[in-house]
Amino acid sequence: MNLDADILLWINGHNYPWLDEVMWIVSNPKTWIPLYVVLVALLAYRYRDWRAMIFVLAAFGIAVGLSDYMCSGIIKPLVCRLRPTHEPALDPIHLVHGYAGGLYGFCSSHAANSMAVALLFSLLYRKKTATVLLMGWVAVVCYSRMYLGVHYPGDILAGLFIGALFAVLVYWALARWQLRVDDVVAQQGDS
Repeated sequence: MNLDADILLWINGHNYPWLDEVMWIVSNPKTWIPLYVVLVALLAYRYRDWRAMIFVLAAFGIAVGLSDYMCSGIIKPLVCRLRPTHEPALDPIHLVHGYAGGLYGFCSSHAANSMAVALLFSLLYRKKTATVLLMGWVAVVCYSRMYLGVHYPGDILAGLFIGALFAVLVYWALARWQLRVDDVVAQQGDS
């Protein structure tokens, strides 16, 4: 076996009925809705301008959309790496509620999407406590995917990289847009 599989089997093999339920809940994106509501409220308080919030919310949609599409729409069908739950050489994998995920797992959309949200929020909000808490959330989400046996650590690392890449690119685009808006406002003031 390789290191990727060894780590996955170690994590997946240390399972308990109560932890099965916790990881099942953590891994469900619907569980994250209250977190998203809090993040939007914090950003709305910070920006206090509905026009800016439209751009900020669109930025989140673009970062997550691109991250998800890159992972699920391009890389998974291109690489065709079986999820651990579909890999016969790894039998038996501990399954929670019989969940095995789709056929291919490289790279993790959960990791990419959660990282895109966490990093973009951190770049916009600029509070160390919020960043630490969000990165902890990303770590728990990523751990849950390995615990459930649906992603190797390499799948997670690739997803984290993709999410971070799109968060930074979208943040950069937002910053460029803001500079242009500031230039237009300054030019109007000089008139």
